[in-house]
Amino acid sequence: MMSTRFNPCLKGLGTSSGLLLMPARSSRRPAARVMCEAAASPAPVTPKPGSTAVQAQAPVTTPIAHDGAAKKERPPVADDQLAGLKSLLKLSLEAQRKFSIYSQEQVDEIFRSAAEAANAARIPLAKMAVEETRMGVIEDKVVKNHFASEFIYNKYKHTKTCGIIEEDQAGGIQKVAEPVGVIAGIVPTTNPTSTAIFKALLALKTRNALVLCPHPRAAKSTIAAAKIVRDAAVAAGAPHDIISWVETPSLPVSQALMQAPEVSLILATGGPAMVRAAYSSGHPSLGVGAGNTPALIDETADIKMAVSSIMLSKTFDNGVICASEQSVVVVGKVYDEVRAEFIRRGAYFLNEEEKAKVRAGVLIDGRLNPNIVGQSIPKLAELFGIKVPQGTRVLIGEVEALGDSEPLSQEKLCPILAMYKAPTYEHAVHIAHSLIMYGGAGHTSVLYTNPLNKAHIELFESTVKTVRILINTPASQGAIGDLYNFHLDPSLTLGCGTWGSTSVSNNVGPQHLINIKTVTSRRENMLWFRVPPKIYFKGGCLELALRDLIGKKRAFIVTDKPLFDLGYADKVTRILDDINIHHQVFYHVTPDPTLACINAGLSEILEFKPDVIIAMGGGSPMDAAKIMWLMYECPETRFDGLAMRFMDIRKRVYEVPELGKKATMVCIPTTSGTGSEVTPFSVVTDERLGAKYPLADYALTPNMAIVDPQLVLNIPKKLTAWGGVDALTHALESYVSICATEYTRGLSREAIQLLFKYLPRAYSNGSNDYEAREKVHYAATIAGMAFANAFLGICHSMAHKLGAAFHVPHGLANAALISHVIRYNATDMPAKQAAFPQYQYPNAKHHYAELATMLS
Repeated sequence: MMSTRFNPCLKGLGTSSGLLLMPARSSRRPAARVMCEAAASPAPVTPKPGSTAVQAQAPVTTPIAHDGAAKKERPPVADDQLAGLKSLLKLSLEAQRKFSIYSQEQVDEIFRSAAEAANAARIPLAKMAVEETRMGVIEDKVVKNHFASEFIYNKYKHTKTCGIIEEDQAGGIQKVAEPVGVIAGIVPTTNPTSTAIFKALLALKTRNALVLCPHPRAAKSTIAAAKIVRDAAVAAGAPHDIISWVETPSLPVSQALMQAPEVSLILATGGPAMVRAAYSSGHPSLGVGAGNTPALIDETADIKMAVSSIMLSKTFDNGVICASEQSVVVVGKVYDEVRAEFIRRGAYFLNEEEKAKVRAGVLIDGRLNPNIVGQSIPKLAELFGIKVPQGTRVLIGEVEALGDSEPLSQEKLCPILAMYKAPTYEHAVHIAHSLIMYGGAGHTSVLYTNPLNKAHIELFESTVKTVRILINTPASQGAIGDLYNFHLDPSLTLGCGTWGSTSVSNNVGPQHLINIKTVTSRRENMLWFRVPPKIYFKGGCLELALRDLIGKKRAFIVTDKPLFDLGYADKVTRILDDINIHHQVFYHVTPDPTLACINAGLSEILEFKPDVIIAMGGGSPMDAAKIMWLMYECPETRFDGLAMRFMDIRKRVYEVPELGKKATMVCIPTTSGTGSEVTPFSVVTDERLGAKYPLADYALTPNMAIVDPQLVLNIPKKLTAWGGVDALTHALESYVSICATEYTRGLSREAIQLLFKYLPRAYSNGSNDYEAREKVHYAATIAGMAFANAFLGICHSMAHKLGAAFHVPHGLANAALISHVIRYNATDMPAKQAAFPQYQYPNAKHHYAELATMLS
């Protein structure tokens, strides 16, 4: 059995059974990590006996103060260097100013010409890079140069980066691209030419100037690549200094460049210190993170494909790609098979003595030995003092520990892999996650599995914290995009998100190097006019309208006790009997219906299971029936959610689904005032708090309204008055509402005219004046349709509060308040305006004048 120790800095990752997790130096990831490239020496040097490399064979178990004694003293930037940098940036600013007004056609021609030139020089540039840096493989660097030119051009050749890049005329919105300015590009020693080509092409595509700062040990090849791109761009019409570079780079010079006020953006590809410097420069920065990519092989994977892919990736350019695999985690069931396949494909497994030597050579003073980065197997064997079979392609050390004590668990940037055996898939995922959090958070991870093994894929993707999760894909070639998946953008700058302490969580492309101005014209949101699909009116229409329900089976009737005693329910049930609809009557609705009343009716509905609900009465039965309908159709509805206030009914936080799947809602008003038969509103009283809640949602709009004047002939005088004033207030408030439109104002005006003319007659003459009763009844419904879509104002808000507090009839409360509200609204200088009214300027005073003129 493997021993077990738990690393307190990795709490929350699960138990570490079978995995040695050594104490970390601090609660964060180790600072002494090399990311994507190393500070490689000009030539590898074999460690001598007694050297630091040999002495480092013993596991490191105590913290090492890398920022102390090991820190190098660097001379400050000389005045002439600063002057030269200042002059260079001045020229870049002027070139970018000229370039910023180029058209998309001009930019695309320059982009194409530069890509062609870089592609044509891919071979000599690759040779130069290997000769200068003494790391990597020439033919692989040729491929990277090819990728940086051909693939980048192909992906972005039709991408709009100038002027209007997106437009929706109907929606009134434009997106306009502008360059960011002067970009400082930091280039690593591991990819000196391909990264220079990549950044230069992106800058040209986005009308930015680029000032490259090469790695001191790769300056010759980086500058050569930049010069080829620059000369081709200038020949195609670009300003001369649009691409430039620092001739004698150093760390102080690169820091001065990144802090220069002329710089607008930093593209930082380099070691951790360089990226941290970029982010602390005071300028916006796009950096990359460290890579410590694990490749997990589960028991369902195609092992030959998995091993071949890992070998392809890890041997590419001698492993300097930051996304390349650093460890392989294998489920125990197939471990031996995977091991045999690696051997078959040219891997060499280190014995214990050889592992000790390799560990000693991987780290020097706790840091990655720069002499091993990008080196071939023969050179590594010489460096480590071991012998390996001829033709060996990768060295593999089988390990158990993870952390500072195990150098092989780190990012190695050469053809060396650590290999872990996990008893279960779940434990393998845990190891992979731990490796990522130890030294590659946010970067890349790989899973080899059966593509149909959704459970394993879901566990892996939900556990590991990397922004690129590759399935059955070689990491080096897969992470840079557009090779194994055309939907992953091609890039040589790979963001790692906040997990990797970077500002982007995807592959960097042109979209990251432009400012986008959003130009929006005034376009108010779509409006609609919603009323019940069917509204029946005219004296005696009740019977014909109810016959429209033929085919329904069970009707639940909601009304109040006075109407039930007066026989109004019988008018409905007789017709239902005639068309063979079984029915049940609930007549316990009280004025200002309470939650208790609604729950009582709902319990009967749930038992009766109707396919039609009929509300008959004034506002109270109709309001109660709407909520019963809602709770019947959607029992999960929360009353507090429904009662939640909103600014825009179309955007409210609490959503109610469309109703009518279980039952059709029919409203039959027997008073002339509320308009509830055509509105999406309901007013409910919470008897526990003594508060009224006006509820609103278009889902509450009834399916059918039956407006029969014969049902309101005998309304008492007070009810006639208060109902009529309520309807009048509906019409007045909806007419000057901020949501009023041409569709609603005509209804408001018609209701006001009818009420002014016929309400006094209906009040005085009662049932003796059929015409007056009919017109007032229609006016109430018409006003209801108006305010159902235009909404109401402060008069109704206060009236509901007044009614709840003092039990004042709603119409009377409106009557007491409406004249004061009109005076408040009738001004051209309102104290407060709404955020998105349907009018262009305050005009309530004008609209009130229109009504006054209309009424003479």
